[in-house]
Order: sequence, then C-alpha cells, then structure tokens
Amino acid sequence: MYSINKMIEHIDSPILTQPPSVLEINQLWAGYPDGVVLEDINLTLQPLDFVGIIGPNGGGKTTLLKTILGLLPPLRGEIRIMGQPVRVGRKQIGYVPQYVEFDRDFPITVWDVVRMGRVGQRGLLRRFSNADDDLVAEALRQVEMLPLRNRLIGELSGGQRQRVYIARALAVQPQILLLDEPTSSVDPQVKSNIYDLLQTLNERITLLLISHDVGTISSYVKTVGCLNRRLFYHGDELITADMLEEAYHCPIDLIAHGVPHRVLSHHQATTTTQG
Repeated sequence: MYSINKMIEHIDSPILTQPPSVLEINQLWAGYPDGVVLEDINLTLQPLDFVGIIGPNGGGKTTLLKTILGLLPPLRGEIRIMGQPVRVGRKQIGYVPQYVEFDRDFPITVWDVVRMGRVGQRGLLRRFSNADDDLVAEALRQVEMLPLRNRLIGELSGGQRQRVYIARALAVQPQILLLDEPTSSVDPQVKSNIYDLLQTLNERITLLLISHDVGTISSYVKTVGCLNRRLFYHGDELITADMLEEAYHCPIDLIAHGVPHRVLSHHQATTTTQG
C-alpha cells in the first residue's frame, strides 16, 4: 500500500504526453477545375520541425501551400492548423511566396513592406499601434534588416529583398513559416546566408520549405520528402535514390558533390505516406 507521501508524489509527478502537432494533413485531395493535382496527402508537423519538400515542376508543391493557406479548398480530406480548421488556424502561418511582383519605382520603404504583415492580424481599416510597430522592428531585427528600415524596397539587392519578405511573414508572429522557393532568385552565397537565417528561426518556429534545390536543402532541413501528386515522406532526414525515382518517375543519379552525406545508396521503395 502506498503511503500518503507516495500518493502525493505520484499525483504531483508530471504526465509525459506527445506535444500537439502544429499542422495535420489527412487524406488530402486537391486541384483545380481541369483536374486533380494532389492525391491522398498525409503529413504531420510537430513543433520546431523543419521539413523540406522537393519534386518536379507541376508536381503540386505550390498547390499544397495554397491549400494549407486556405486559398484553395480541398476536394477531399482535412487540414488542421494548431488543432483548428484552416479558416481559423491560418492566422498562425507566415508565408513567403516564390515571386513578389512590385514596381521598383513605387516609393515604399522596407518598414512599410514589413508592416503590411500586420494587416491580416488587425484588419484592413484599423490603424497600426505601437505594439504593431514593435513587432515590425523585431521582425526586421531578426533578419538583420532593421538598419535599412527607411530604404526604398526597389533599392535593395535580391537577397536583401528576400530577407524583407521573410520579415513581413515574421511580423504575423507565426507558429509555422511556409516558404515557396525562397532562394530561387539569389546567388549561391546569398542562398547560403538565407538558409543559415532559416536554421536560426527554426529554433522557435516550425518551417515547411518548398524547393527544387535538392543539394542545398538536404544540408539544412531536419526531414525531407518528395512530392509528385503523391507525397513520399517517411519523417527521415535522408534522401534516397528510390524516393526520387518514385517522385520523378525516372532513374535519378545522385551526384557525389551534391548530397553525399544525406543520401542512402539503396533503400526499399514504398508509396506509404507517413503522418
């Protein structure tokens, strides 16, 4: 029989539970009027995951992000963000698109671009508060762009602009950061700097990154999957030749100077997705 002290100790001891997921995608089918693009997608992101998704053009990578953001309704299946439906949970997401169209001659400053990230949290017609400005300043500080806050966006280099767009997404105070090809238009050195920044951000934010750059992302992300209509993801950091073959539908030679330390030469292929 337990003593009174043992009973109290047992009651007071912490209960170890699995942390709640930040993103759950269950049996998702999505597409457009002219056809289905995504088939039976299952994916679960835990807090502070850093997941990279690679795959061929037209494989559905951007469609996946649009569906998570609520810009495209699912044909079938469910997405939950922080345990909530997309229409509610998407406020917890920061998004960095692949391309940002802008007029280089339009006189908008770095500060104003990043402050636009607060509009979705406050509403279009509400005035910005001192608290909003504090969040904008902190977002710029995190990407090392605060000293350039008064610079016109059209005067910045490609890498500097990309940091500003990341800051705009951070101004949302997101739990999840979605990035669609964030380094597609920058040179290799800037690309490396941006990935270093993302690793630092991952210390407190969950990241889901879309990219064609197999060699680079494999050196930074924690886990990686291949998407081509179906998602080949096993919660593993290793890119396998069989995984790429399943996604690209053709044999893929893994170049030695590309991803040597994150590739297995042989791995049994499977089409089973893992949440």
